[in-house]
Amino acid sequence: MKTFLRWLLTAGMVLAGINHFVSPGPYAAIVPDALPAPYLLVYLSGLAEIAGGLGLILPATRRLAAWGLIALLVAVFPANINMAVNHLPLAGTVPPAWALWVRLPLQLVMIAWAYWYTRPERATRG
Repeated sequence: MKTFLRWLLTAGMVLAGINHFVSPGPYAAIVPDALPAPYLLVYLSGLAEIAGGLGLILPATRRLAAWGLIALLVAVFPANINMAVNHLPLAGTVPPAWALWVRLPLQLVMIAWAYWYTRPERATRG
């Protein structure tokens, strides 16, 4: 199950990262005004998502990639807060306010999911 969920996280992060390049506008729109160069931040976070997702594949890079994804998820949290507080649209659609607020604790779930892969693999008995 852990392997399946790792591949699911890998695919999700890589696809989300690619989407930062395909459709950067919605991401740039939720970057807090206090931060400079929203599009640059979107591209950098997309690159980090792709690198972190791909890093989960190899045992040699898995732990570092997981820590990187945790750092990324913490770094983008202000954008999610900004979206909820200011009721900003997501990809042109304004979700219900409750949905924007429910997304915030889901970020903690994503952090816990990535954290799972920071732990050394246990040897299996054969």
